[in-house]
Amino acid sequence: MELNDVIFGHRSIREYEDREVSQELLEQIVDAGIRASSSGNMQTYSIIVTKDKELKRKLYTAHMEQSMVVDAPVLLTFCADFNRMRKWLSLNDAPVHFDNFMSFMIGAIDASLVAQNCALAAENAGLGICYMGSTLANCNQIGELLNLPPNVVPVVGYSLGYPAENPAPRDRLPRHGVVHYDQYHDYSEEEILEIYKERNEKGWKRYMDIPRLKEMTERLGLKNLAQVYTIAKYTQESHIEFSQTVLNYLEKQNFMNND
Repeated sequence: MELNDVIFGHRSIREYEDREVSQELLEQIVDAGIRASSSGNMQTYSIIVTKDKELKRKLYTAHMEQSMVVDAPVLLTFCADFNRMRKWLSLNDAPVHFDNFMSFMIGAIDASLVAQNCALAAENAGLGICYMGSTLANCNQIGELLNLPPNVVPVVGYSLGYPAENPAPRDRLPRHGVVHYDQYHDYSEEEILEIYKERNEKGWKRYMDIPRLKEMTERLGLKNLAQVYTIAKYTQESHIEFSQTVLNYLEKQNFMNND
């Protein structure tokens, strides 16, 4: 496909055909990821390709019981990885560090760039994906299941396979709402209301059109999309809990030596 068709045709796919993705195609996809930009060309990431059904069933719980984890033929997990780099440094009598938060961020950015390259290559080949925020939120559980050594942390992951659905593309905020020229331009109340106008309308309609989501909003007494985000989907309590999970796992995985 044309690159613009791939980019603008993106949608999250949660239902997949019972059809394997060939090893040849998987290798083409990960090769596209490997060509992504990388800080200092250090390539401080690893890609874990999971096809084993039993392992996917275990990951299903860690990924908050999202059906595509077991329904998709493949899961891709992109990890910040300084384990490989540190071993190479040691073998070459170089100082071995990269065990701090900045190092984690470098690896996390590298992994995210690789993930999006792979996503574009997959969609260009007619496959579908669905990113899963549970990869980072439950990084400790996923790291244990994937047998990650110190200095490796799962950051980004998604399901991968041939789509068995064709959902409508989701709305995006308008260009002027997210792009700033030269310096950041803070928003007036009027600008905020205008930027989020379509999101409020389409997002709320989506919740009202899906019976289980409508039932949830009515049960919680939610009146608008902002309340859905902060009371139902991304509560302060859950974000604090997930934050502590990530911080504890970074400590365990040797990324918090910041003194």
